[in-house]
Amino acid sequence: MADDARPLRKHLEELRWRLFVVVIAVIIGAIVSVVFFEPLVQALLRPGEGHLSDTGGPIYTEVTELLGVTVKVALLGGLVLALPILTYQVVAFVSPGLTRREKAYLMSMTPAAILCFAAGAAFAYFVLIPPMLAFLLNYGADVATPMIRISNYVNLLITLVFWMGMVFETPLIMFTLAKAGIVSPDAMARARRLIIVLAFLLGAMITPTFDPLNQTLVALPFLVLYEVGLRLARFAKPKARTEGAAQGTA
Repeated sequence: MADDARPLRKHLEELRWRLFVVVIAVIIGAIVSVVFFEPLVQALLRPGEGHLSDTGGPIYTEVTELLGVTVKVALLGGLVLALPILTYQVVAFVSPGLTRREKAYLMSMTPAAILCFAAGAAFAYFVLIPPMLAFLLNYGADVATPMIRISNYVNLLITLVFWMGMVFETPLIMFTLAKAGIVSPDAMARARRLIIVLAFLLGAMITPTFDPLNQTLVALPFLVLYEVGLRLARFAKPKARTEGAAQGTA
């Protein structure tokens, strides 16, 4: 009984150690983010600069509001800075149970996933957010004057950046599903009409505006990424099916 339980205990000890390393990395990254809090916040405020209040900058109405924003920005910065360490710890933990081919596949997909997320975040920051904020903050300017709270602004920005980063993971997700044999490329191709509707629904959910331009800025990249993922999926042939077909031919 003890011999059977020992491997599991070792795995749990290894998992605990790797989680500890990740937590320490996030804490160090958060401390660095706190040190550079002002430049980070200025970078977040740049897309809405000059439109957030009479003074051009955001306001806060609660005693602890700015402190809460500091904690949120610090944790987010800590996660971003610790992402390479987090990725390495995950790969190192699962790699002993994988074959050589699966390890190579995982190692090649990990940086690709990080780059896709970074591309989506950059798209949100430089392309999506500026026109969206221009619409939101200038709509009804003759009726009311915007006095935007910093917590509300930062939450909105983080949400948009995160979800656009996830949208840009679409080609890799489609490739993985096809590679695993879960969904065939033909089934993905037949779902095009549904995907078009889903893309605009996604645009309506991600962007807090009813402006068709901003919704299109989300839907159009998603449709393009879907087509890219469809072409990648056609190159992803599940190993078991390929070998089975070769044996059947022989």
